[in-house]
Amino acid sequence: MKDRLTDGLYGLGWSTVKKLPEPVAERLGRTIADTVWKRRGKGVLRLESNLARVVPDASPQRLAELSRAGMRSYLRYWMESFRLPSWSRERVKGGFDVKDVHHLTDGLAAGKGVVLALPHLGNWDLAGAWVTTELETPFTTVAERLKPETLYDRFVAYRESLGMEVLPHTGGSAFGTLARRLRAGGLVCLVADRDLSESGVEVKFFGDTARMPAGPAMLAQQTGALLLPVTLWYDESPVMKGRVHPPVDVPETGTRAEKTSVMTQALADAFATGIADHPEDWHMLQRLWLADLEPRADHAPRAGRAPAGEAS
Repeated sequence: MKDRLTDGLYGLGWSTVKKLPEPVAERLGRTIADTVWKRRGKGVLRLESNLARVVPDASPQRLAELSRAGMRSYLRYWMESFRLPSWSRERVKGGFDVKDVHHLTDGLAAGKGVVLALPHLGNWDLAGAWVTTELETPFTTVAERLKPETLYDRFVAYRESLGMEVLPHTGGSAFGTLARRLRAGGLVCLVADRDLSESGVEVKFFGDTARMPAGPAMLAQQTGALLLPVTLWYDESPVMKGRVHPPVDVPETGTRAEKTSVMTQALADAFATGIADHPEDWHMLQRLWLADLEPRADHAPRAGRAPAGEAS
């Protein structure tokens, strides 16, 4: 019953919200965000706890302000995502303004493949739609397999409607498919600030240890693709902003694991820069740092697994 209700609510969002005038959808998002924030549920409290690591000198009042702004940003993401399939090509093109996009376009022109790695900042779906529309470049991504299956199917259909090829995170074949796309000179986009596989790379992140997916770094090593961090944020305008950061190079020396560790730390550092500048736009309502996770008997990476990242 809970799964059917969840699926039904998302279906209602995609079928109803996209028909609302944009100002009405914006007001609805803010109202829902403020209502959820006032209830102080687990997601809001976890967001506030995460933000306390990002802004360690913030007062309780400042953290409350940030978490409220964070929930408004999170609901803006959802309102935009529900409406994206109905946006015109011109609206999509004008909805995103990205700095230093030459890192991406130059990499694509070189024909060696490009991996874009993003944290949960802003609206990664809108950024993806901009890539397929403004740059006319299709790409492949990975999505967490949600429950119920019908909800996962909705997300896949939604992202495919925006021009993305979507692979399931589980099942073991995603990494190989991504590698093939890159060797053919293609583009891969991965949300990569949260490890879903229990086999990620430990990194220092805002002064403590977290675990992030090894996939982006491993793909770059194995295929010769360019690895580019990307950060996104909102301002007071209806246009989302973003930046393509300089490439993360493959170290010249070290084992594969050592190189992966260095490259994943470089991604984490780039993510931290964007998150510190715009903490209210980091939609991390889950546990991330190892100190906050439930203890497990074995934290070691599992042999033979190459977690790629995610897109949901």
